[in-house]
Amino acid sequence: MIVWVNGAFGSGKTTLVDELRAHWPEALVFDPEWVGFVLRQIVEVPTGDFQDLRLWRRQVTDLAIGLVEEYDRPVLVPMTLVDPGYVAEIFGALKDAGVGVHHFFLKVSRQVLEERIDGRSFTPDDPAQDERVRRWCKDRIAPCVAAADTLPGDTVFLDGELTPRRLAEQVLALVRAGA
Repeated sequence: MIVWVNGAFGSGKTTLVDELRAHWPEALVFDPEWVGFVLRQIVEVPTGDFQDLRLWRRQVTDLAIGLVEEYDRPVLVPMTLVDPGYVAEIFGALKDAGVGVHHFFLKVSRQVLEERIDGRSFTPDDPAQDERVRRWCKDRIAPCVAAADTLPGDTVFLDGELTPRRLAEQVLALVRAGA
């Protein structure tokens, strides 16, 4: 089983997955950004977004399936995934492989998202790069918020402004109930 935690940049995906892991020690954590970082070292990403690489989507899917099949443990995935075609491609491949996906989307106000992004340091030794990353994240808030209406019907929307502990309790209760 995969628990996919989705939402805009700054919504708390990684923080929630860290909290889930603390309460669910047998779960594995797979962050698809790692695949993107590796691909950026090997190939050019013309759009700047590694999700646009078909190879990224294929590798993410294959690795997620492999983790479930090889280790028979739940896999926690913190990743913004809002392009309807990419969502259908990845979640469809997971379903075709017989891997169950619990899909959660953290809803957070634009103001809070911007405050959280401004409060993060992505590259502390390079302030100019840090600002470029912040701008990139902020530029994607509107598309992420708008995409909430296009996500699969079984997506569970959560209030991403709750504490990580409260969110983890909700996710664990829903997963255990089979939601």
